[in-house]
Order: sequence, then C-alpha cells, then structure tokens
Amino acid sequence: MKWKRLVAVLLSCCLLCSGCGQGGSSQEASPDTLSYEEGRVTVLEPVFETADVSNNLLDVDLSHVDQGYFTCLLKEDGAKVNIQITGPDGVTYKYFIETADEVTAFPLTAGDGSYVIMGYENIGGDQYTASFSRIKEVTLDSEFLPFLYPNQYVNFTEDSDAVALAAELSEGAGTDLEALNAIYDYVISHIVYDDEKAATVENGYLPDIDETLATGKGICFDYASLTAAMLRALSIPARLEIGYVNDVKHAWVDVYIESRGWVENAVQFSGDEWSLLDPTLASSNSDEDAVREYMNDSDNYTVLYVR
Repeated sequence: MKWKRLVAVLLSCCLLCSGCGQGGSSQEASPDTLSYEEGRVTVLEPVFETADVSNNLLDVDLSHVDQGYFTCLLKEDGAKVNIQITGPDGVTYKYFIETADEVTAFPLTAGDGSYVIMGYENIGGDQYTASFSRIKEVTLDSEFLPFLYPNQYVNFTEDSDAVALAAELSEGAGTDLEALNAIYDYVISHIVYDDEKAATVENGYLPDIDETLATGKGICFDYASLTAAMLRALSIPARLEIGYVNDVKHAWVDVYIESRGWVENAVQFSGDEWSLLDPTLASSNSDEDAVREYMNDSDNYTVLYVR
C-alpha cells in the first residue's frame, strides 16, 4: 500500500462555535449528553475480563460489546491471528494480533446490529486456518463509544505523550471546538509530511502517535491518528476514516459537534457556513481558497473503513 502526498494548502481561519461537548468516565461510559469541561482528560480503557471464546491460541472477551468494542488476548509468542469483523453495514474489517499477553481492542464501528466475528490462525506464509466464529447482537450504550475508546489504529493510553499534550493544549478551552482548534493548529504547525515514509510504508502499517510527536513528521495516517487520539482523550468523539481522495490512498478525521452532529473531515466554521477540514491537506502550502474549495467537495472523498 502506497500512501502518496496530496498537494494541499494551509487553512488559517479560526474554528468558531458554541454548545459543543464531550463525555466519558475512567472505564465505561455512556456519553449521550455531552458537556465540555476545560482541560478535562478522560482516557477510556478497554478491558479483558472473561473468555467467551477460548482455545489453545486465543481468548476472546465479548462482554463489553455494548461499549463498542471487544478484546482478545493472544497466548502464544510467535503466533499470528487475523480477526475479521463484518457488521450490519456489510463491510469486513481485518485486524492482526502478533503480540502475546497483551490485550487488544477491536472497535464495532457500524453501530447497532448483528456482527459476525471470525478468527484465523496463521499456519505459515500467507496461509490461515479458521480458529473461531461467533455472531454477536450489539446494542451500544451510546453511538459515540466506538469513537472514544483507543484501538490499534488510534492507539493511546493515559500515559501517552499525546494525551498529556492534549490536556495542555486544551487548558484554556471553553468548548470542545476551541479544544479542536488548538489541537488542529498544533498538528499542522508541528508535524511535517514524510515523503520518504509515504513511498516506502508497508501494508499493515499502524501509526504510533508518540513517535509522530517525537519525530515531528508522518504520513496522512499518522496525522489523522494523532488528531483523533488527542480528541478522544478529551472525550470528543472522533472517527478515523480510511479511503481515497480521488485515486490517492488517504486518511482523515470526522468530529462530532453537538449542535451539528457528525461533521466530515473535521470542521471549519466561517461564521455562517461549515467547511471540510483535513489535517493533512492543511499542513503543507498556503493557497487557502483552493484547499477550501477542494475540501468542500465531498465527492473527492471515498470512505472504505471507519476506525
């Protein structure tokens, strides 16, 4: 998979809005009513409690699907398992586990409905054999939960440097949109696009948000993962979306704004209208009008997966 650079321009207009919110708790949460608290950090932690599926290679805990995730625990060093999830939207998501004795969370991003969850054990090379299969009916405590918890693609803990930075950047924010603005401004001004990485990144790459912060560079996947992680740490629902901008592989972020609902590709508000905002597109050049016109055209974006 080749992640190519998009020719883009810098957006410098402020994000303006009120009545935007967040919610959450230290473990499980049902943020149906969102309210922003200045500088608040709430990292929801996926947990493994009971093995609903167990074999000699893998344990699977399906007891927290109402929170928008389930967890797996690989038992054997050197093993590799492919987890496939098909939700009510009909999209099949493929994940891989290769680290033993580490809880891995898998999001249920298609909302309420029936999920087919399947596991496959690697038996050599690209060959896999079926390990388990379950059908699980899911009713979420809140539609936001899959987009508040960490997962393999938006991976963070309360000890992540990015979480500490999110707290610092949002310290003076009075609304979640002000916090979003602060995070967005930081990302586009401190992270540069890594052309070499984009040309050489391998299939199956997963972002490391603290590495992105430390090196100050990354590809669109890194931009989006870092932005989404910092927003989720502030209990602001954020969807990392993977797909294409025209014919170029790309990743971007949607954010939930209480007064507007889900706004695609984050958001810019000029005072009387909303514009699409993409952290990667906004981090490179300086032709503001051109990038606004490009991002306002949702036909340029094709979503394949929501993480």
